[in-house]
Amino acid sequence: MIESGNLNRSEIVKELCLCNGLSYEMIGQEGSDTSKLEMFFSGYPQIVGLSLFPNLSSLTIVAQDIREISGLETCLQLKELWIAECYIEKIEGLQECKNLEKLYLYYNKISKIQNLEKLIRLEVLWLNHNMIRTIEGLETLKNLNDLNLAGNLISSIGRCLDPNDQLEKLNLSGNQITSFKDLTNLTRLPLLKDLSLNDPQYKTNPVCQLCNYSTHVLYHLPSLQRLDTFDVSAKQIKELADTTAMKKIMYYNMRIKTVQRHLNEELEKLNDKKCKLQKLPEERIKLFNFAKKNLERELDELKGPAKGPNDAAPEAETPKTSENVAQDLGRQQKILTKLSALDERVAFWKKKLNEIEAVYHIEVRQTKKSHGLLTPFLLTELETVGNIHFEEGTQADDWFNSCYELILSRFCTWDFRAYGITGVKVKRVIKVNNRILRLKFEEKFQRFLDNEDIHDLESYQKMLECLFYVFDPEVAVKKKHLLQILEKGFQESETNKPPLRREAVTLVNSLSMCECPRIEFLQQKFKEEMKNPAEYDLLRYGTILIAKVFLGQSVQAREQEPISKANYPMVNSVFMPQRNLRNSIIGQRHCNCGYRQFKWFVFDHDLVLPEYIVDFEYITMVKVHSLFSTLNTVILEEGKKYSEGLVFSQELKFDEEVMKMEPKIKPRPKLITLDDKTIISLAKTNIYSHIVNLNLHGNSLSKLRDLSKLTGLRKLNISFNEFTCLDDVYHLYNLEYLDASHNHVITLEGFRGLMKLKHLDLSWNQLKKTCDEINVLCKHTTSLLSLDIQHNPWQKPATLRLSVIGRLKTLTHLDGILISEEETREALKFINRTKITQLTLLQHTSSKEERPRMLSIWPSAKILTQISKLGPHFHLTGNWHLKITALNLDGQHLFEITNLEKLENLKWASFSNNNLSKMEGLESCVNLEELTLDGNCISKIEGIARLTKLSRLSMNNNLLTGLEKHTFDNMLHLHSLSLENNRITSLSALQKMFTLIELYISNNYIAVNQEIYNLKGLCNLVILDMYGNIIIWNQENYRLFVIFHLPELKALDGLPIEPPEMENAKDLFGGRLTSDMIAERQGHSNFVQMRELNWTSSSIRTVDLIPVDQFRNVCSVNLQNNNLTSFSGLIHLPNVKVLCLNYNHIESIMPRQKPQTHLSNRQLLYQKVPSSGYGQQGTSKLNRDSASNENMAPIMQSLEVLHLGYNGICNLVQLQLNRLRNLKFLFLQGNEISQVEGLDNLIVLQELVVDHNRIRAFNDSAFAKPSSLLTLHLEENRLRELGKLQSLVKLEKLFLGYNKIQEIAELEKLDVIPSLRELTVYGNPICRKMAHRHMLIFRLPNLQMLDGIPITTDDRTKAEFHFSELQAKKNSYFR
Repeated sequence: MIESGNLNRSEIVKELCLCNGLSYEMIGQEGSDTSKLEMFFSGYPQIVGLSLFPNLSSLTIVAQDIREISGLETCLQLKELWIAECYIEKIEGLQECKNLEKLYLYYNKISKIQNLEKLIRLEVLWLNHNMIRTIEGLETLKNLNDLNLAGNLISSIGRCLDPNDQLEKLNLSGNQITSFKDLTNLTRLPLLKDLSLNDPQYKTNPVCQLCNYSTHVLYHLPSLQRLDTFDVSAKQIKELADTTAMKKIMYYNMRIKTVQRHLNEELEKLNDKKCKLQKLPEERIKLFNFAKKNLERELDELKGPAKGPNDAAPEAETPKTSENVAQDLGRQQKILTKLSALDERVAFWKKKLNEIEAVYHIEVRQTKKSHGLLTPFLLTELETVGNIHFEEGTQADDWFNSCYELILSRFCTWDFRAYGITGVKVKRVIKVNNRILRLKFEEKFQRFLDNEDIHDLESYQKMLECLFYVFDPEVAVKKKHLLQILEKGFQESETNKPPLRREAVTLVNSLSMCECPRIEFLQQKFKEEMKNPAEYDLLRYGTILIAKVFLGQSVQAREQEPISKANYPMVNSVFMPQRNLRNSIIGQRHCNCGYRQFKWFVFDHDLVLPEYIVDFEYITMVKVHSLFSTLNTVILEEGKKYSEGLVFSQELKFDEEVMKMEPKIKPRPKLITLDDKTIISLAKTNIYSHIVNLNLHGNSLSKLRDLSKLTGLRKLNISFNEFTCLDDVYHLYNLEYLDASHNHVITLEGFRGLMKLKHLDLSWNQLKKTCDEINVLCKHTTSLLSLDIQHNPWQKPATLRLSVIGRLKTLTHLDGILISEEETREALKFINRTKITQLTLLQHTSSKEERPRMLSIWPSAKILTQISKLGPHFHLTGNWHLKITALNLDGQHLFEITNLEKLENLKWASFSNNNLSKMEGLESCVNLEELTLDGNCISKIEGIARLTKLSRLSMNNNLLTGLEKHTFDNMLHLHSLSLENNRITSLSALQKMFTLIELYISNNYIAVNQEIYNLKGLCNLVILDMYGNIIIWNQENYRLFVIFHLPELKALDGLPIEPPEMENAKDLFGGRLTSDMIAERQGHSNFVQMRELNWTSSSIRTVDLIPVDQFRNVCSVNLQNNNLTSFSGLIHLPNVKVLCLNYNHIESIMPRQKPQTHLSNRQLLYQKVPSSGYGQQGTSKLNRDSASNENMAPIMQSLEVLHLGYNGICNLVQLQLNRLRNLKFLFLQGNEISQVEGLDNLIVLQELVVDHNRIRAFNDSAFAKPSSLLTLHLEENRLRELGKLQSLVKLEKLFLGYNKIQEIAELEKLDVIPSLRELTVYGNPICRKMAHRHMLIFRLPNLQMLDGIPITTDDRTKAEFHFSELQAKKNSYFR
């Protein structure tokens, strides 16, 4: 090798030949045969001599002093080029290398990717370890499959790699990529197999330091085989990433639904307030309308009855005198005057209604604005997998209180006094936790500290400040702008306008410096635009962005010098005192706050970290125009008289004066039914066909059955009646005018055949179904000119007017307003847009085969049509319909779904916010996987039986009243169902939806516990939202109740289920036998037919059967082997005869009362010193128990058989069995009983079983009273004595086996029971003496069975003989 300095061209070529084993002298011959050249380390300072090698295909130049790419013009066959570890600054000179397939330019000084357009065959490009900041210039490299850009300065990916869809390997390690969202751009590289963002050979990208980095990448790029040099091809790795991502999506979907629900609740409250406020104006309007119609009827009658065209004057009509005519004219004039006055009052109250509506809309807008950021915040959290997190503060949070105090400390009243502002109230504080920006901030902050070597803590603290970011006062704080700052920080593009703010972030430490310019600008704007005064109140609301700022080295700004880094090269920030600011809008002040107010300009945007968003409201001296203040004075308590102080008191006086004006119309008797006589009386004619005008205003009619004869009727007034439908007018074919206002009409069904009707008033009714009612009018009132449908609770009021005008083309007036030509044209356009046409499909569909892997909760149809639409210029082929996979027709005002028959491959469809009333037109879309129908008017789920592939169905905000039993039987893949804000009462149709994972059914009408049992079989259900249903208030401890019965749930009503809640649910509801549990097992809740209740081995602790009356026929209950400690709710079952409670833990019939927690002073003293006598009850505990048991009221009076074996009972008195007065059979075997007591009141007891207990003897109270006992079982006890059995006068069977009886004398005591027929004594010590059998047979003459062996005549003879001998011996002995 020779040194590379000062070499001429020939020497360089000689060095090239030498290094590659070629002869310089023979280069002319050997050059054409050479295909590969290599030069390493030195000796080749520039690219020369390559023309000598015309067939060169591979050139490698490494570690040379080359500064430009040149001399390759003749290398037409070059396929592989390495120019690495050189000093190349620009990519150039490659235009002729069109066959180049591999290009390696790593370790150079290249700053821009350029001049590669003609290298269309390039497959490998390495530009790692350069100075590239932007990915660009790769658009034509369609064959590129390996791209290495590691070790550069790239901060964004964007869409720059979209054209390189053959890319398989990509290395972006060692760059400045920070955003997860940016990484999702790589999803458009379908063949990408190997991706490196954190290659160990390079520094890491900031994005790799974020939580869930690997999960995010693997979820979005499922085809990856290697990530950051690691093998990730295993199926388990991909499944884990998918599962984690899906859990995140479900969680945030739940959170967003909760936010939307809270917003809807706030809006509902506003609507309720509005309705209350409108109540008075509406009542006044109804009152005046009623009076007006009375006067109009009177006026018509004064003018004379209406006649048909051929009517003659009635024969009996008497001509009026001139005096009568004058009186009539005078009365008519008074009526007209009063009508005019009434119209004025109606106009006044209508104006008030409109004002209330306007204020309501302003309040709605403000409420939506205050909630507007919450959903985008959650979406940002989801997209960044929690690396940007927003937390709403409460007074329990220290940081919330610190922010509150910071705002107050930086508010100066003097600054705001000109605007009437006296204070500020913080409404909400949201903490921003942006891990990406925080890492940047901390890295640069630490770098500054290391460079400056700051050790003084005080100096360090002075450089950190909490400042307010200054938004442009002339631009409202846009949601998008704010989100961009919170996500990406204060980038250069986000800073404000020049000249002062081009390079620096502008911040202040005073609320006035931040807010006063905004208030001033808005005030001026409102004055110029003459806006509604109520809108002026929006000035009161503001938003502040608090940032943590590192000021570093800061200097005061020099006057008349632009704030730029060039003018202040050695500092980090520049400040400007408030008193030095020119053009300040703040006038004279009487405080020194101005000396502490500064404006800062920080040059490094990364040292400004957004931390808190504060929503606040100004406190003003002027009374606020709010829906909750000024107009609230019209909400009056019932019966309360209007006082002078009320806002409308003067207006109400005016109303009274108008109502008192002459003439006063006398009230007429109200008609309840209509008959021929009444019609003739009202019409004042006997000929039905002559009746042209009929006024039935102000009655109590609900039917018009007798109008069929009035064939000539042209005008009919039925206002202020009780009609709910208008089907009785269908036969009035000549009717031209119909006033049906102020009724209760709920439907126009049956309203038909009125082809001549021109004027129709349906105002002030209860019509709701926009589509259905318009269809009726369109079909049956083809000549309609004027229509009034105001003051009805229409379902889609926003588009009602356009819908009516577009469909009823003959209309000239709607709601009293003339329909303009422009409005007609707009309505026709609107109606045309409500139909699904070919153009509609092209504009709102996508042909993407796969759903994009995005962390988003929006419907797939919406996502896909935003990413890629077919568009109106899509080339139509014969089967273009089959290419459509996604359809998004949200907000298109559709009345029906049509023309989808050919969309056989449609997978994702959304029809939200339309006017659909039926689920029709989807039958052919058999491949549908997602269907969204939110915000329509659908009342029934139907037409989806063939949609067996459906996995997500959403029908929120509809009119569903129930779910048909077999609706979802074929839905074997449905995992998400959302039916919020409907009217559903039962969930029984969901019992077999075993694949369901998410169920949202909040704000419906679910009321009973049984509905929760309908979900118990859904073992995959992890998210359930039932918020706002009646069951929440009906069921005590509702949340724990649901958690107990659905143990697989992970979240309920928008809140995660914590382990302590699960434990509490088990404690509270574990072991409860309820009516719902029985209904669940039986499959119905008709308990009246039940005769037996059998519920063994179920860990039952309590019985709670409600209503008890439903179980009145239950006569046998078996609850063996449970955990009962008392009879619990069983005592309320009236007809139970047999009760089996063996193997429980029964302590007493009634539940034990809780111990006293509060004792009197006397009782406390007695506890400490019993001898004091204070608090002493006098009698012993045993005596108290006995006395109390005897006096207790009897219960379960039908009970005859009771099994209490093996319960661990040791005290029969505490058991309170004396209350079971009709008990005949009592089984107490296998307990710990030592005394037979507490059974005195069981006077009909026939059989008592106390085998296997601890009885040694009987006390005086055991059988103190004469007893009806027939059978007594005492085996396996510890009896030694048999005394005190004399009361058992009826006893027939006595079982004494396996006791401790030793003396024959004890058996002799059985003489007192002459009725004894069966006896066992085997297993006792006495049985070792054979004489006991003869003695018992001899002494008990009625005994028939002894120790299980029948007693024969021979036995009795032997016993008598034996005892006669004994007696003889005894007598001889005494002689």
